[in-house]
Amino acid sequence: MTHRITCDADLEEGMAALRARHQDWGAIIDRTGIPPLRRREGGFAGIAAIIVSQQLSVASARAVMARVESVFGRLTPDRILAATDDEMRLSGLSRPKQRTMRAVAQAITTRQLDLDALETATPEQVHALMTAVSGIGPWTADIYLLFCLGHRDGFAPGDLAIQEAARVAFRLPARPKAAELEALAEGWRPWRGVAARLLWAYHAVLKAREGVNA
Repeated sequence: MTHRITCDADLEEGMAALRARHQDWGAIIDRTGIPPLRRREGGFAGIAAIIVSQQLSVASARAVMARVESVFGRLTPDRILAATDDEMRLSGLSRPKQRTMRAVAQAITTRQLDLDALETATPEQVHALMTAVSGIGPWTADIYLLFCLGHRDGFAPGDLAIQEAARVAFRLPARPKAAELEALAEGWRPWRGVAARLLWAYHAVLKAREGVNA
């Protein structure tokens, strides 16, 4: 059975479990409260939205996504595979993102990437299945796992905001690299999905504090 994070009650259960493990989690939770659930649509449309958001601010990602939807309408693998080069250019997608979008559409159409299989797969299996597609990296797989699948034990060790929040929260000498943070997060299983949300929320608290100081 795959456990999901679907509501605030699930977040609260995970927060209680993390708080019981170490006092540092208690300090984080006291600052953040219940973090945003951040669930989003899955399937091809969900993967496409994550691809669009790569290396962009939230505002920029929304602007590009609006252009993509204005050109293509409902995002489906067939629609992307049928897209002309002019449509891709008008969508505002960079060349690498165009290639990734087409690669994902092709993988889903040929069943190389089985979206139904992702629903019941472990985090490690989701990673292996998704990153086998050209252009999909670990971060994209992590975000899909966390917010489209809502997997309780998803995590995103390569996310810079999570890394920085962990550095401050756990008083680390430097911002941890992905492998270092992944090793640290082993102790947070099976609630790494809640831990990730808390660290994102804690990063937002830190950025807000910097703004006040400035």
